[in-house]
Amino acid sequence: MDIRALRYFIALVEQQSFTAASASLHVTQPTISKMVRNLEQDVGQPLLHREGRRFWLTDAGEVVYQRAQSIIAEFEQLNTELDDLNQLARGQLRLGMPPMIGPLYANVLREYRQRYPNVALSIVEYGGRRTEQALINGEIDVAITMLTDTQPECLQSLPLQTHPIYAVLPNQAAWRAQKSLTWQAVKDEPFYLYSAEFTLSDRIIARCEEHGYQPTIAARSSQWDFLAALVKSGAGVAFLPAPLCQRLSASLEDSELLLVKPISPAIEWQLGLVWHGERYVSRTAEAWMQLCQSTEVNR
Repeated sequence: MDIRALRYFIALVEQQSFTAASASLHVTQPTISKMVRNLEQDVGQPLLHREGRRFWLTDAGEVVYQRAQSIIAEFEQLNTELDDLNQLARGQLRLGMPPMIGPLYANVLREYRQRYPNVALSIVEYGGRRTEQALINGEIDVAITMLTDTQPECLQSLPLQTHPIYAVLPNQAAWRAQKSLTWQAVKDEPFYLYSAEFTLSDRIIARCEEHGYQPTIAARSSQWDFLAALVKSGAGVAFLPAPLCQRLSASLEDSELLLVKPISPAIEWQLGLVWHGERYVSRTAEAWMQLCQSTEVNR
């Protein structure tokens, strides 16, 4: 059943005239007559009683007229909602973002909310491996996370920025004397690492194994500031990306209790957008990705 034929039929009934209906629709009278005949063929019975130029609805015509009004209204509502989505006047964005990345992209999140206030934004704070699985499962639309060489083939990624990882240690004379560290230098220290689902934890452990030892993992957490607090107790080492280390250095209390040292060979914290490459990418997700590429983040 042609949606256009329903529109023509409604106009004909409301105008009560082929001439008036054709004028309002800007089509010829034969076009309207043809559309009505097509409808009658689809329905399998006449929709109009005709007597000269006069006509009125049959019982079937009355049913089609009433239902057509509802169908057209729903169709117009559908178009309106699709237009809203295209204009981002509504919609939702399910975003994956590990806790340590959040502070860097706070201004991007704020800009997104200002531009698209009617988009429902939900953020899940997963580690890298769980984030990838959430994308595969369709639980989130797009993520910002640490990029890896072992990313599943179904996922696509776009690099955004890269930062070195620094060692965070207690402010003690033995560490103050060293401008930089090696992985052997921290071999005997308790390690405070991110939770096992975080890609960075795997990279740190792998670096230790490359230097012939398994680190002693004293504690794990998904919260970077808690890891730093553990180091403040006077023993151990944590590993944080440069932007978070800058935050520690800017704090008077933290700068007095903590030291931030480069460690060699370095680990690069490469952040990027990740999404499912074999699924439809929503307009809300596209807008987020474009904003991430164009907006200066906290570095």
